Amino acid sequence: MFSQTSEYALRAVTFLADKTSPQTTQSIAEATRVPSAYLSKVLQALVRGGIVRSQRGAGGGISLAIEPDALTLLQVINVVDPIRRIRTCPLDLKSHGTRLCPLHARLDNAMAQIEAAFSATTLAELLAEPSDSVPLCDITPSR
Repeated sequence: MFSQTSEYALRAVTFLADKTSPQTTQSIAEATRVPSAYLSKVLQALVRGGIVRSQRGAGGGISLAIEPDALTLLQVINVVDPIRRIRTCPLDLKSHGTRLCPLHARLDNAMAQIEAAFSATTLAELLAEPSDSVPLCDITPSR
């Protein structure tokens, strides 16, 4: 349902959420198990979208640009690969006009529910949830 790009972006921001200093692309790639070349492209999109910031030079690296308690999962996903809602008939059937058939209406309703859930979930909330002794994606930052 979600692209690899969305998953990688969520892994990266989850890793960065508790870091107090900028992290290198390589350290993020290793911790999140994302290929560094792919991660570089994901991070570029997150920089353009204002989710993370990139700082060059000594002591530089990647850090969150938005506090975890203000950053929703939907914001991250919408920057790298937005959820596509169904507004008109994907088959372009004239008989449907502006109304969706029952199948496409239900698919769009499911996407609306996902949007609502992700827009109501901040990164801080996700990190605060008990994980039954299993770290979040094995990348939860140590506290």
